[in-house]
Amino acid sequence: MNNAEILKEIIEKRRSIFPKDYSENEISREIIDQILHSATLAPNHKRTKPWRFKLFQGEEKAKLAAEMQAVYKAAQSEQTFLEKKYQDIGFKINKADAVVSIVVNFSGMVPEWEEIAAVSMAVQNMYLTCTANNVGCYWSSPPIVNHLKESLTIEENQKCLGLFYMGKVD
Repeated sequence: MNNAEILKEIIEKRRSIFPKDYSENEISREIIDQILHSATLAPNHKRTKPWRFKLFQGEEKAKLAAEMQAVYKAAQSEQTFLEKKYQDIGFKINKADAVVSIVVNFSGMVPEWEEIAAVSMAVQNMYLTCTANNVGCYWSSPPIVNHLKESLTIEENQKCLGLFYMGKVD
């Protein structure tokens, strides 16, 4: 197969695969590094490199799950709180082998939409690299992320665009 055929096959196979379908197998550090490195190769106007990614695994990932559950619970009234949604928040994060926060850094050098587009292209590179390595993944953008500025280390000129879940698939 030539490069164009390989690329076409990877693009056609790219799908969002959700944590319920992840196996218990770990993603190697080498593959995680490849995934994150591929993101940094996305085009970006004036080389602002507007992406900021934070990797959560192990204990940090469990803390993120607990914090997100607490934020959800605090934001809901007794009437709107759904136990299933609360449990799903923890399940998704804990079932994933790794979770990456997707944050855009607005430089002020180019229009904000261009930096959001560059981050989106970086995430597409992550999707394609996951697909090539048989890693399931999906980008989720729950409103809860707007309340996680401290744990995601988000600065004034930044905004979290969501979380990228990854897990091995059989």
